[in-house]
Amino acid sequence: MTTAEIDLGALDHNYHQLRQLTYPTVKFLAVVKADAYGHGAIPVSKRLEELGADFLGVATVQEGIELRNGGIKKPILVLSGVYQEEVEAALDYHLTPMLYRWDIAEVLAAAASARGIKVPIHIKVDTGMGRIGVLFEEVPAFVNHVRKLENLEIEGIASHFSTADEKSASYAEEQLRRFLQVIEEMKKLGIHPPFYHIANSAAVVNLPAAQFTVVRPGIMLYGSYPSTSLRDKVSLRQVMCWKSRIADLKKVPTGYPISYGRTFVTQRPSLIAAIPVGYADGYNRLLSNRGEVLVKGKRTPVVGRVCMDWTMVDVTNISGVEVGEEVVLMGGQLGDEITPEEIGEWIGTNSYEILCSVGKRVQRIYKG
Repeated sequence: MTTAEIDLGALDHNYHQLRQLTYPTVKFLAVVKADAYGHGAIPVSKRLEELGADFLGVATVQEGIELRNGGIKKPILVLSGVYQEEVEAALDYHLTPMLYRWDIAEVLAAAASARGIKVPIHIKVDTGMGRIGVLFEEVPAFVNHVRKLENLEIEGIASHFSTADEKSASYAEEQLRRFLQVIEEMKKLGIHPPFYHIANSAAVVNLPAAQFTVVRPGIMLYGSYPSTSLRDKVSLRQVMCWKSRIADLKKVPTGYPISYGRTFVTQRPSLIAAIPVGYADGYNRLLSNRGEVLVKGKRTPVVGRVCMDWTMVDVTNISGVEVGEEVVLMGGQLGDEITPEEIGEWIGTNSYEILCSVGKRVQRIYKG
């Protein structure tokens, strides 16, 4: 009864919008980690492959294996790198690792040597994200070590912006300056990899100078804006529409408590609809007494605590509501739309988490 409709036509639209903002010679790495941000990694990756994406980006080796088993042929970059115990699997499935640790480089080179092959790798540089990667000042020394490992081929140098979606570009520009410094150091060492990449979704729009030879859009492929300031700069269509149906309707009197903890008590005779979706499906418990859904194209509030399997909404002000009526939790209905960004604002998080949280027991239905 609860489904997530995935509009592949909207994915096409978003891909072409981002492609138009990318220089013609720049390669396109489509990020499909976290099950394509909850949209279904294999169907989405197949569509992106058909559209012409040059690479696909995943977070883990297991995600890469899933794509290969699903028939994906394009190069797959493992953005988070590989662990020692995953090296053989990465080679078996022709996955390209992001590299930022010397111990992993040695294990990878030894495994490649045993097979008599050269393995392409991308070196991850920390230009100010403070997460993973070789500190930008230490890159020359690290690369000098790596280049001695004959079975590793430095195919790319990559970094990641931490604030490309913010109105102030000052820190992103500082990261960009550091990345350019790394590129110059590579040239001095006589190393000229074909791929340099740092541009995420927001940077594709806000920082054209950061496109280099590859861009890595993620969230915007799925129709969500990393910042409201980007809405006027690119037209996107929401790919996922999360729907359910009213399973039960109940007339209750004034002063009647709804759901666990009696956190909502009716202030009038009310018509309460029970929706078979809850936090086990990814509908966050923080939406209790805070969220809204669409019924007959009208917004109506979530009342009481969201349960593991159920959510209640007050449909008193909507005439003609019946059991079986469509409810839109996220997406559009009859001219109105609830976006993942909006849901994120209600509970103090971002659209990324909202999309990735839609649970596995919510059936994905693909359109287009």
